[in-house]
Amino acid sequence: MVKILSQGQAFGSPGIDPRWTHANKDGVGTAYSTSSNIWFTIWNGVVTEIYHPTIDKPQIRDLQYLISDGKSFFHEEKRHLESKVEPMWTDGLGYRITNSDPQGRYAVIKEVIADPHLSCILQHTKLTGDSEFISQLQLYALCAPHLEVGGRGNNGYAMEVAGHRILTAEKGGRWLAMGATIPFTRLSCGYVGESDGWTDLADNFQMDWEFDSAVDGNIALTGELNLDSTKEFTLGLAFGTNLHNAISTLFQSLNIPFEKQKQLYNEQWKRCLTTSRSASTRDNIKPLENSSYDDGKLYHNSISLLLAHEDKTYPGALIASLAIPWGEAKDDQDQGGYHLVWTRDMVSSVAGLVAAGETDTAVRSLIYLATSQQEDGGFPQNFWVDGKPYWTGIQLDEVAFPILLAWLLHQQKTCLNFDIYPMILRAAGYLIHHGPATQQERWEENSGYSPSTLASNIAALICAAQFVRERGDEATANFIEEYADFLESHIEAWTVTTEGTLVSGIKRHYIRITPTDINNPQPNENPNQGTLVISSQPPGEPSEFPAKEIVDGGFLQLVRYGIRKPDDPIIVDSVKVIDAVLKVDTSAGPCWHRYNHDGYGQQEDGSPYTGFGKGRAWPLLTGERGHYELAMGGDVKTYIKAMEGFASDTCLLPEQVWDEADISENHLYLGKPTGSAMPLMWAHSEYIKLLRSNHDGQVFDLIPQVANRYLGERKQCKSLEIWKFNRQIDKVKKGYTLRIHALVSFHLHWSDDNWQNVKNTPANSTMLGVNFVDIFISDNQQQPINFTFFWIESSKWEGRNYTVRIS
Repeated sequence: MVKILSQGQAFGSPGIDPRWTHANKDGVGTAYSTSSNIWFTIWNGVVTEIYHPTIDKPQIRDLQYLISDGKSFFHEEKRHLESKVEPMWTDGLGYRITNSDPQGRYAVIKEVIADPHLSCILQHTKLTGDSEFISQLQLYALCAPHLEVGGRGNNGYAMEVAGHRILTAEKGGRWLAMGATIPFTRLSCGYVGESDGWTDLADNFQMDWEFDSAVDGNIALTGELNLDSTKEFTLGLAFGTNLHNAISTLFQSLNIPFEKQKQLYNEQWKRCLTTSRSASTRDNIKPLENSSYDDGKLYHNSISLLLAHEDKTYPGALIASLAIPWGEAKDDQDQGGYHLVWTRDMVSSVAGLVAAGETDTAVRSLIYLATSQQEDGGFPQNFWVDGKPYWTGIQLDEVAFPILLAWLLHQQKTCLNFDIYPMILRAAGYLIHHGPATQQERWEENSGYSPSTLASNIAALICAAQFVRERGDEATANFIEEYADFLESHIEAWTVTTEGTLVSGIKRHYIRITPTDINNPQPNENPNQGTLVISSQPPGEPSEFPAKEIVDGGFLQLVRYGIRKPDDPIIVDSVKVIDAVLKVDTSAGPCWHRYNHDGYGQQEDGSPYTGFGKGRAWPLLTGERGHYELAMGGDVKTYIKAMEGFASDTCLLPEQVWDEADISENHLYLGKPTGSAMPLMWAHSEYIKLLRSNHDGQVFDLIPQVANRYLGERKQCKSLEIWKFNRQIDKVKKGYTLRIHALVSFHLHWSDDNWQNVKNTPANSTMLGVNFVDIFISDNQQQPINFTFFWIESSKWEGRNYTVRIS
């Protein structure tokens, strides 16, 4: 029997505006079992966002203790105590937290895990110190529900069930229940900043308010724990689809002794990590910890973290991070955070696991991606784990990455009974239909011709052609490869400035992106021209810059996949430019900014990013730079050690590290995490791949089929210029083949002598939905090519002529 206690309703509805919490986590964890649909995070000594029932749904802001002697002081764990967070095991993602009174009078020692089989977070707690002093203390559990991914509209209730007093909350049919292995003596539900337990205790160090409910607001639940008989207990926070489900889960979980739960939790992770690597990989490579300089601590933890970021209801769905960047400055309107699927981040994550020898997760991810692909062959910019798009930008690299994952697993000779071929064919078609310019490159901000996007597209198309050829379709394979050749032959023309000004003496170098509107059928393809609009600039600061003066390290992907040699003169000069413009030296080692004038990062004074700021240094870029150094035959020790140095004491890698002089009052230190996401799975996977690459003496992501085509004699490469309706070029070089694309069947009505003689050529069809006609431009061709279309299905003429000059 469940009943709400008769203590009255809280005042102060709806409370202050809700916020999330800090993103630079000290720990994240989950049980390895799929029956425990719950994930937790830790920041500054307290549990922060808890995710349930899927990994993209945070359900609370934080859970912490308040401590008071009832007369002279009141402490909040995250604000007043000195915190130390330690992993309990090498791999298992359980944490021991010691929060100490600055005066040394007492400490709260907590061990945090998830129930190995149920959706409940368990926090074993021990209050230590001088026995006489701690006997005077009152300990309160304070929980801030943000159910269904939001702090508004929550409902809290103090209840009694089966003789036990507990706290509950509900929103949209999602329930949580909080209880402990010792009784609560007093309970209250209140509105944050008005009638909650924190506000109550801050007034006179005592809990004066006891409200049985606080509805439709930003609420907090407060419970005073009975420490009369023991100073050691377990606190549980359980979730369910209804009240009974949450309560039953809570008491079932608390019924099992914590030591037993902890043992099972650890055994799950140990069993997973000792059986996850395929036999072939175990036999063929040495443990990668031998390539590390921290005895494998970051390596082992990186594997666990990557595995932990997979959802359990949607197998194969890995999110970017269990964090909401600068969450302390964000309200309910920003629901996404980084707890979403980006195919770029996800493929990188599972590729990191493959580099460590674990392929099962990558197989699940590949199948998940096939089932998430849109009908036209594309993928959303990012999406919830159920496949529903969140942002809707078009990023061509994110369409390429699933093909690259399929090829990686194919090269690993991984058994895959699921037919991935339709996904590959549709994705390849999408790249050809929509390219070569992308609406957004990998930094998700600008449209145009991006070296990193082109690299991923070229590599993916060559891999797709291999799959097609293995199916016996030589014609389609050749068509795909020839489109990749078209992209590859234009890389420098589209993305290398010849008017460089950033480094004295270097005029030719890659730029971040040559801007163009993808809806413009006559796009700007000159990297010396164009203005780049960079978002997130502080008020009053310029936001428009010459595109030729904005650089990033994306061109390094050309070397990574085998499209350009590492000692290519333009590559070498471009490395000199990014080292001069983007590199930051820290005590841990070198790190790089994404691009110059980046505004996505902590503000100048160290305050959170709130739509503007200054982009800081990204550790994953140290890994990318290390891969280039390896390709050049250099020593990567500096880069491996730097990434290990950027990691927290609990072996979490941040998205960004502080890149200036320390600002101690904001806890910002050179080379240490900022308020952006930590851990970032992309960074952890890049670290693992760097270890693997160093071990193998070859870049792990290098694709031999790509390198064989573009780094050798290039006999297979075809010189193509492509005209299509989203790229209506006006000139073609002699000796090239002009290929004219359309997405429906047609006859090309054309002339190479100003219509004195006319030819009608039926288009070739392909399995990709592209129809095309080739016109070879001989060395003695002088007159332009004029043409129009007769559309077969509608029996209509295009109604206008097009002209391509000879250059």
